[in-house]
Amino acid sequence: MEPDLFTAAAEERQEKDPAGSPLAVRMRPRTLDEVVGQQHLLKPGSPLRRLVGEGAKGPAGPSSVILWGPPGTGKTTLAYVVSKATNKRFVELSAITAGVKEVRAVIDGARRATGGYGKETVLFLDEIHRFSKAQQDSLLPAVENRWVTLIAATTENPYFSVISPLLSRSLLLTLEPLTDDDLRGLIQRALADDRGLKGAVALPEDTEAHLLRIAGGDARRALTALEAAAGAALDQDETEISLQTLEQTVDRAAVKYDRDGDQHYDVASALIKSIRGSDVDAALHYLARMIEAGEDPRFIARRLMISASEDIGLADPNALPIAVAAAQAVAMIGFPEAALTLSHATIALALAPKSNAATTAIGAALDDVRKGLAGPVPPHLRDGHYKGAAKLGHAQGYVYPHDLAEGIAPQQYAPDAIKDREYYTPTRHGSEARYADAVEWTRKHLGRKRS
Repeated sequence: MEPDLFTAAAEERQEKDPAGSPLAVRMRPRTLDEVVGQQHLLKPGSPLRRLVGEGAKGPAGPSSVILWGPPGTGKTTLAYVVSKATNKRFVELSAITAGVKEVRAVIDGARRATGGYGKETVLFLDEIHRFSKAQQDSLLPAVENRWVTLIAATTENPYFSVISPLLSRSLLLTLEPLTDDDLRGLIQRALADDRGLKGAVALPEDTEAHLLRIAGGDARRALTALEAAAGAALDQDETEISLQTLEQTVDRAAVKYDRDGDQHYDVASALIKSIRGSDVDAALHYLARMIEAGEDPRFIARRLMISASEDIGLADPNALPIAVAAAQAVAMIGFPEAALTLSHATIALALAPKSNAATTAIGAALDDVRKGLAGPVPPHLRDGHYKGAAKLGHAQGYVYPHDLAEGIAPQQYAPDAIKDREYYTPTRHGSEARYADAVEWTRKHLGRKRS
């Protein structure tokens, strides 16, 4: 028997005893119009609508798709909607338990179904990033020949985790974290809907705000926490979910932090200023507040990258690569593991020697350019590769530094208007001390006059 996403037996049990299913399952959308968020993927004529038969006419059938997004953004939900709405044969595999043998069995079944009674097959493959290259290769003939229409889901960057031939034969659809408004609508629907809590409990504004914070854009997390808190409230004969009940249920204190208000900017500012001030403990405190409040980890990572150049620079040349690596890792793994990566980068930046010399250098250079201090490029530095350049005097007299023993040629590089300007004033903090020595030596050998 082929594996099926939602078997008939499971559906029958759910219909007979819907209360026995988790709230997140009971509230799963039944049509694309009930899907919360991801509206950029649900426009008329979109691949997902074509998969359910909306506008899928003519020889251009619906394409295979790869759904990429954080947990709880609706990848499995979209597959479920397709399975309910399409008149196609629908099969599910999980890359955690399936292998090449199972893939080939599905493909063979799809070819028989198509040839025998014209029934097309949609294959939902969850967590495709867990498949090896060889396992992903086994999907290629079926996708290329459209023996199956593939819906693959992944939480990891497919450019790293999915083989290129499979990517090129599929449409990559990126799911975004759900907004607070998306989750608020979902929560209110779950509170009132007959499939949900049927109005048994109310959710005050402060409790709802904390529920949205701990959800972090994850619909499944929001509904799971709501169900647990509602159960605790009803056990205590309460008709309202208090903030205290929610906190006790999810074992997480409410952090006074508004991602869209002043606190968002205040805490982010405090994080950067603590790193700048080399207070690693304060920096970790503010990082923890941002994480607990459900801040977008990519926002935090971006701030760390800016800090690495703005406040550390060449005092520790490794600071920027560390911050960039952290940002790349965060984009690939997401929370909760991303907290470890952000902590790693924050500690490294806070304890690094500091210099804002790179910041002030580009600021001074930009200021001169904006004042009009530019002027023509010296003739000997101009491009001399095209025909006629020599007649214009371009590149004539240019001294090639590699031809000299010291590797530095004392010639004018800057335009006349700023030829004696010195923008970079290095500190002697950390590794920048050697840059200070280098800039002193090079300016001397270039014959530069002090400005």
